Amino acid sequence: MILKASQRGGGKQLGLHLMKMEDNEHVEVHEIRGFVSDDIVAALKEAYAVSKGTRCKQFLFSVSLNPPPLERVGVDVFENAIARIEEKNGLKDQPRIVVFHEKEGRRHAHAVWSRIDAETMTAKNLPFFKNKMRDLSRELYLENGWKMPRGLMNSREADPRNFTLKEWQQAKRMGVDARDLKVVMRECWAVSDSKAAFVLALKARGITLAKGDRRGHVAITSEGEVLSVARYTGKKTKDIEKRLGSPDAFPSVEAGKAQLAKDLRSNLLRLRQEAQEQKRRDLRPLDQSRLVMVQQHRDERSQLRSKQEQRWAKESSARASRFDRGVKGVWSRLSGKHTETQKQNEREAYEALARDRAQRQTLIEAQMKDRQALQAQIKAVRDRHAALFKELRADQQAAKQIAKPEAIPKVSRAFAQEARPAPSTEDRIERLRKGERSPRAGRKRDLDQER
Repeated sequence: MILKASQRGGGKQLGLHLMKMEDNEHVEVHEIRGFVSDDIVAALKEAYAVSKGTRCKQFLFSVSLNPPPLERVGVDVFENAIARIEEKNGLKDQPRIVVFHEKEGRRHAHAVWSRIDAETMTAKNLPFFKNKMRDLSRELYLENGWKMPRGLMNSREADPRNFTLKEWQQAKRMGVDARDLKVVMRECWAVSDSKAAFVLALKARGITLAKGDRRGHVAITSEGEVLSVARYTGKKTKDIEKRLGSPDAFPSVEAGKAQLAKDLRSNLLRLRQEAQEQKRRDLRPLDQSRLVMVQQHRDERSQLRSKQEQRWAKESSARASRFDRGVKGVWSRLSGKHTETQKQNEREAYEALARDRAQRQTLIEAQMKDRQALQAQIKAVRDRHAALFKELRADQQAAKQIAKPEAIPKVSRAFAQEARPAPSTEDRIERLRKGERSPRAGRKRDLDQER
């Protein structure tokens, strides 16, 4: 299991966080040891009060224990891991609390220790605790036969996405073939008989008319590509001007791209709002099912806890009735019968505790199985909408790039020298008369000198 540890203060805030029902579907206080109070927040306040006798500010050691999502992990596995954390960090017999959380079909635990030694009034030193947690985490994966995360096998291969949401895969967008654009342009030309009709037909397909620098009338696609209207419609320039008029009546390419980018951004914003509303509609029934399931699971656990407490009280009473009282009680102690009865009661009490724990674990696993099935449906909806939002973001970035001016490519020095026209024969003769040497001869002489 993944172990995340930290030294910290803020006992009250931590206690409120551990008991927060809004963020968790189930919260179970498993153990409070070494504190006077049996309340989480009050116990951590005690730890803070004790720390005031020292200079320690980070008086708590907090560890979260996160097993693999789909594994069935018993309480004994958590308890074993917590005991080993104590031993590796020198926190044995220190006051601690253990709380279990369940959310979205996953169960994990939080263990918090007080670092303050009440006898010496000093804080327990925790050198290299992160390395110790990493090594123990590897041991737990190997011992329990769980599939170890790749990043835990080798720190150099750690995936930075481990503690964030998974990246959603996006289908590659198919490009538009030039032949398809020609078909679209020719169809728009064929169905229109005027400038206004041609402009509207193109606009309905995301194409804008503009004035080109050298091509006369041009069309700007929704991807920002500039196309010659004459070439893509297959018409002569004079036929284009006869129907559309002078190119000066249309905006420039830069202005057309800027307007296109603005229209695309507003349209994509509208689509994003529609997608968010659709996501809320799709998740609403699943979220309602989640709330109903959580309440049902809480009721089942409460009923089981109540029945187990009643049975425990009844069985405790039965075990207590086995002891003789009065003179018989004195004789039972002298004869050793009292000791035998006490051992029998202890054995049966331990078996009853193990039985109750097994029943709770069975109920928890059954509930987690139902919750994970529902969570799979919720995840499928989230994945589908996440892919849609990622496509919208990509289109928004593409729309921003449309309005940006194209960068002029830099010309290399060698290419510039090759592109420079060669001097004519008359120019070379004139240089020789003036006593000037040619650049090429000068370079050759310099090279000879260097040699």
